[in-house]
Amino acid sequence: MSKVLFVVPPYSSWGVEAIGTWPPLQVAYLAGAVEEAGHEACIFDAMNRDGADFESIRAEVARVRPQVVVAFDYLPVTGAISTAVVPAALRALAIAKEVDPAITTLIGGPFPTFRYQELLHDPSGAVDIVLRGEAEDTLAELLGALPGPLDRVRGIAFLRDDIVMATETRPHIQDLDRLRPAWHLLDWDAYRYRIEPAGRMASILTSRGCMMSCSFCSHRAFWRADWRARRPEAVIEEVRLLVTRYGVESITLIDPYPTSDRARWERLLDLFIAEDFGVRLLMETRAEDIVRDADLLPKYREAGVVHLYIGAEAGSDELLAALNKGNDVNAITHALRLAREHDIVTEASFMIGHPTETWATVERTIEVAIRMDPDIAVFPVLTPMPFTPLYEDLRDRVRVHDYAKYNLATPIIEPYAMTLEEVTIALGRCYMDFYAQKIPRIRALPDGFKRRYLLSACQEMMRAYRRHFSHLGDKMPTLHPH
Repeated sequence: MSKVLFVVPPYSSWGVEAIGTWPPLQVAYLAGAVEEAGHEACIFDAMNRDGADFESIRAEVARVRPQVVVAFDYLPVTGAISTAVVPAALRALAIAKEVDPAITTLIGGPFPTFRYQELLHDPSGAVDIVLRGEAEDTLAELLGALPGPLDRVRGIAFLRDDIVMATETRPHIQDLDRLRPAWHLLDWDAYRYRIEPAGRMASILTSRGCMMSCSFCSHRAFWRADWRARRPEAVIEEVRLLVTRYGVESITLIDPYPTSDRARWERLLDLFIAEDFGVRLLMETRAEDIVRDADLLPKYREAGVVHLYIGAEAGSDELLAALNKGNDVNAITHALRLAREHDIVTEASFMIGHPTETWATVERTIEVAIRMDPDIAVFPVLTPMPFTPLYEDLRDRVRVHDYAKYNLATPIIEPYAMTLEEVTIALGRCYMDFYAQKIPRIRALPDGFKRRYLLSACQEMMRAYRRHFSHLGDKMPTLHPH
């Protein structure tokens, strides 16, 4: 039996940190697979534990004395790629090696899956084995095979005589319901949603995969254009556990595409309605599915969906096409209007920083965001994650190679007509101009859930805004009335 320590290292990802702390769901899944295989698992979440840092990781490794230490490239608020965590993960694994050179170190997730050669040859020597792709079965089999030989373990990469060995790709797990996250290993006091009514937060996956082809996203490549769903009844059992045993009050569905199968999705909504957990649901989906589900939207709200995120990404059909987004401005506008009509808080993202960005196109993005009128707007910087089609397309415009800055808030691409600093200033202007007209309208709402929710969301976002843009000094845009 092996003792496995999962480490969530501290790193900066502005969008994640602004509104709450989420449990590391993928790590909990892996820990559950380790326990199911008969090994011992521990989780140390230095990202969300108060006062934790890299020295805390060192102390935890020394205390637990594991044979294996695992880090994962994962963004728990969306279930999508992170990349910004990779430098911190390497540092955490290097610390484990310093404590005990005999420890076997593993890393998994999207970035390691595609850039495993880079990680295995990293000068730190921090990584022994890379978990490629969906990792639960791979990790369980690997623990049984250590210390080797490892050639028959599918879905890994490792060094042999300084040569990278990559084994056969592992097929996807078809029965997702047999996987059980190790919820009992988490310190639930650490996970809170800060938006009113604030409370304990969890995240779940009701499906895995995505078949869409957005050029800036890793989901299609990582999941190999596959989409698999859990049974609605199994999802409800997990929610019951989270609510009754762990006191969870808000749950984020972090599936990239939870609504792909309308019949299954409606069944899940019906079960939430029947159970009446009283839990608040936050979710992301595609605009065209909201339009498709116009007749189901009363069920969305009755089931507990209070917050709906839609990736608008661009204000023109031409740019949406360039990003392979697969929808159009009219569908996005229609979807946001439908959700608002059913009293669901709407959030939309509008990317800036494309190579053809100019001050004029930034102003146009702001105008489109104001016209579409989501309750909450976010403006991520177009970030070419190093394993996406976008990276290959824009390689000659990439100016930042420190992966810790691939956080969707730091400019990575230099537009032809703007400097990186100007993109940062433009990002600040997007937030200030949008919320200058939005906040007075929120304040004018009648007192109730939506007003309190949106005011607290704006408060948290503006607090994060001030921290993130403070280095601009007097160049920082200020909130002003329109």
